[in-house]
Amino acid sequence: MARYTGPKSRIARKFREPIFGPDKSFEKKNYPPGQHGLTKKRNKQSEYATQLMEKQKVKYMYGILERQFAKTFDRASRMQGITGENLLKLVESRLDNIVYRMGIAPSRTSGRQLVSHRHITVNGKVVNIPSYNCKAGDVVAVREKSKTLEVITHSVVGRVNKYPWLDFDKSTMTGKIISLPSRDQIPENIREQLIVELYSK
Repeated sequence: MARYTGPKSRIARKFREPIFGPDKSFEKKNYPPGQHGLTKKRNKQSEYATQLMEKQKVKYMYGILERQFAKTFDRASRMQGITGENLLKLVESRLDNIVYRMGIAPSRTSGRQLVSHRHITVNGKVVNIPSYNCKAGDVVAVREKSKTLEVITHSVVGRVNKYPWLDFDKSTMTGKIISLPSRDQIPENIREQLIVELYSK
């Protein structure tokens, strides 16, 4: 299956939360999509359905495909510590997400595009793999030639530093990963334990 490129508000309504960020369409219709979305009585979901929905939500949120997500979970389960938290650290350390968190891009989708189009460097070298896993101490920056791109300048101007695990200098468009985030530093509403339970079946 290819990466989803359809209407994002529809997917957000499916999960009943704005998983792609602020969304005016979602605010107008914060009920499930479809002809009977407003009136249909939803049957109580099974435990499996709830766990699967949580996994799908995270996949859509970070733009990760099924096979890639399964590999990421396998890697998280082999790491020391709590598997669910390890999983979130790994998806948060993806380069496209770091570019978004630093404020270089207005969304993860935009961050993925900037990385793919070779506008981003890691430790001085151009990296064009959105799923590239960054580490603590890595320096992520905008290429010199790309610093005047409208999408980047607009995003950086409105940036407010909300993440203590990242350091970003607007004037040079260079940021450093101080550490990988702890669970309480990841603002998304994710119940990672449900994903762990799903893969444990």
